[in-house]
Amino acid sequence: MKKNMGAIDRGVRVLLALAIAVLYFTGVISGTVAIVCGVIALVFLFTGCYGSCGLYTPFGFSTRKQSKT
Repeated sequence: MKKNMGAIDRGVRVLLALAIAVLYFTGVISGTVAIVCGVIALVFLFTGCYGSCGLYTPFGFSTRKQSKT
């Protein structure tokens, strides 16, 4: 997949995934909410680390800066 996420977008996703993990491990969220949030956190973590969002592709959306060459 083509990279379509900028540094800020990637950083925000990773931070959100970490925040969800902290909420889970401190017991703030549990049960079904924890499972749903955990899946979302995993997706955020994967897309943030990889730099490509599958939902951006069909719409031609990108937060990545284009090179000037």
